[in-house]
Amino acid sequence: MHATSSLCAEVVAAIRGVVGNDKQQLHEPRFQGNETRYLQECIASTFVSSVGPFVNRIEDELCAFTGARHAVAVVNGTAALHIALLLAGVRPGDEVLVPALTFVATANAVTYCQAVPHFVDSEESTLGIDPIALRKYLSASTVIKDKVCFNRATGRAIRVLLPMHSFGHPADMDALLAVASDFHLIVVEDAAESLGSFIGKRHTGTFGLLGTLSFNGNKTITTGGGGAILTDDTNLAAKAKHLTTTGKLAHRWEYTHDSVAYNYRMPNLNAALGVAQLEQLPGFLSQKRALFNAYSSAFASVQGVRLVREPRFCTSNYWLQTLLLDRPDTAVRDALLEATNAAGLMTRPAWTLMHHLPMFRDMPCAPLPVAESLALRLINIPSSAGLVEASA
Repeated sequence: MHATSSLCAEVVAAIRGVVGNDKQQLHEPRFQGNETRYLQECIASTFVSSVGPFVNRIEDELCAFTGARHAVAVVNGTAALHIALLLAGVRPGDEVLVPALTFVATANAVTYCQAVPHFVDSEESTLGIDPIALRKYLSASTVIKDKVCFNRATGRAIRVLLPMHSFGHPADMDALLAVASDFHLIVVEDAAESLGSFIGKRHTGTFGLLGTLSFNGNKTITTGGGGAILTDDTNLAAKAKHLTTTGKLAHRWEYTHDSVAYNYRMPNLNAALGVAQLEQLPGFLSQKRALFNAYSSAFASVQGVRLVREPRFCTSNYWLQTLLLDRPDTAVRDALLEATNAAGLMTRPAWTLMHHLPMFRDMPCAPLPVAESLALRLINIPSSAGLVEASA
């Protein structure tokens, strides 16, 4: 008990040494650019819903930043995932490989397609899907028929591999793409948390057939609510835009629709906020890296816990700064969460693993030893841009 109390005091002191004595949320947006100006322009134009120049502009600027050929702006990251999975060919009754360690939206989007999330393990170095464990598991549990991967136990087709880049840290996409190729899986990336993260010079969300982003209020940039679909496939981009605009056929005045579709397009009002935020993104990323460096120094002498750093092959956006306990211990983790939050420092554990949630308890699962361990060891700490200013 004394050791735990001492660790709690050290962790609080380390965080306080970086962020000061004020109360801190986990992640707050910063509005210090053209947000008010662009919102006023949008209101003055009266184009505040899903048509307007800022929607086109945010799509163009996302393409320019990420390198994707096409971006389709939508109402949130979950909607982006839903449409991306449909466009990837997920059918009712199919299975989709999803990390057990993820936010619930990843698995929810699979169920929106009337498909089945199939949970797989993570690796400690990236916090993303472990390609070595995945290959071993699929080799033992699936069969390929006519270039389709089938789950031996359920008989269902496994269509898509859906990696998620946890807390902004890229998964090992090169290795995962190799597994996907060998098992005839389509890759759709959940890059909701990783705007500004790169593997080499390639942005996350551009490795698979489609990728998705989120601009929720707690993300690196925000549109209030919002997301985007990224793809290099021109036909899929056109279908994404059509499906997210209620399947409406273009006409000067008639309202004719050719499919059951979705009212998922991003409103111009939200896009105006996002364009102003995108202008500040390089500064946000520099500040987040400076925050990581400051925390890294502050925690260097704290025993029993370490700061999660970007995998060696990539550049992370450091969306959420994350502590990792040396060993899984629910009591120690919860004591740290209690002590930090009581001190006015908002912290949180990792998400409840998907297969522990009531609606997903009966879904197929690979062995999940690393995910089970990480869930008891991860703690996110205050991560807002601007807590530490980047050096010039």
